[in-house]
Amino acid sequence: MFEGLVTTLVFQLSLLLFVALAGYLIASKFTQSVIVWEILLGIVIGPSLLGLITYTESIQSFAQLGAIVLLFVVGLEFNIKDVFNLKYGVIAFIGVLAPWIGGYLLANLFGYDFISSVFVGTALTATSVAITANVLREMGKLQTEAAKAIIGAAVIDDILGLLVLSVSIEVTTKTLSYIPLIFIIIEAIVFMVLGAYIGNRYISKLIEKLDMIKLTWRFPEIVFIFAMMIAFIYAMIAELIGLSAIVGAFLAGVALEGVSTKRSKNFKEGAEFLQIIFASIFFVSLGVLANFKLLTLDIVWFLIVLTIVAFLTKIISCYLGARIVRMNHKNSLVVGMGMAPRGEVAMIVALIGLNLGIIKQDIYVSLILMSLLTTIFVPIVLRHYMKN
Repeated sequence: MFEGLVTTLVFQLSLLLFVALAGYLIASKFTQSVIVWEILLGIVIGPSLLGLITYTESIQSFAQLGAIVLLFVVGLEFNIKDVFNLKYGVIAFIGVLAPWIGGYLLANLFGYDFISSVFVGTALTATSVAITANVLREMGKLQTEAAKAIIGAAVIDDILGLLVLSVSIEVTTKTLSYIPLIFIIIEAIVFMVLGAYIGNRYISKLIEKLDMIKLTWRFPEIVFIFAMMIAFIYAMIAELIGLSAIVGAFLAGVALEGVSTKRSKNFKEGAEFLQIIFASIFFVSLGVLANFKLLTLDIVWFLIVLTIVAFLTKIISCYLGARIVRMNHKNSLVVGMGMAPRGEVAMIVALIGLNLGIIKQDIYVSLILMSLLTTIFVPIVLRHYMKN
């Protein structure tokens, strides 16, 4: 009876929420990164140790919801001009190309076939903007030059990563066609430009008018609800055109950055409280997803070298990209480190490869744990480095 209760969706989600919020409180008490504590607690309750929670589709859905809310809140901190900057494209391009080549060469060196090697390189191109953005947010560093470069480059990185994934899938299935890739590029550009323009020019003004109507006196939560509706509709559109939903949510936040309200409750504060809950679920789920019991000696060696290559290719390439666009040494290094976490993005790529039969379980486990290691270590190093 007890075992049956533990496997129910209500129990799993309740435990996940309890642990997620406990991680937030523990991190606050010891003034440590919330992300690290929540991921570690996820490992404890996940299949690696206690096995109380498994990474089901329901858990995945709640985790993705958390990432959407988190990136919407992060977007509210940024002006459109801070994000759409061509120099960030230089950082993103170099930061995608180097890990792709490095991952391919490494997998090939370990004896994996061409198809698997291409996909390992593809997973290494990823950047989890949610991880770094939350660290910078915790430290109050979102308005620094390095933070703006990281966020802007990470958004472009997501678009380039989508193109790389499309190329990799078509190369491995031997159906490479340039027309679908051109459409992806056009759709991404149109969505980013139109989404930012319509949101900033019209939707933000609509929210301010909504704030002034009589109904808002009776129901001051109306503006908050409407703002969250915009975040989710942007996320849905991004998903429909093949981009990550978190890019859409971030774009919605950027578009509504300058909105000011007088009568209604502050929708930014409401979104902040909402993200504390759902973003915590997201970070705990990353720990739940890892299963250290699947490791063998061969996989451990590949994992160690893979993680080193993942760190070095991203940090060095993004550092060089930042230097090319004339950022100073310290900020360039912060950009390099800030772009290193692979997080949920690489995990999703790995899952796609596994489901398509492109990679096998050994590579899949290695990519998942590599993503986890970069996610854990980067916040620790970044917090220490930016304090000095």
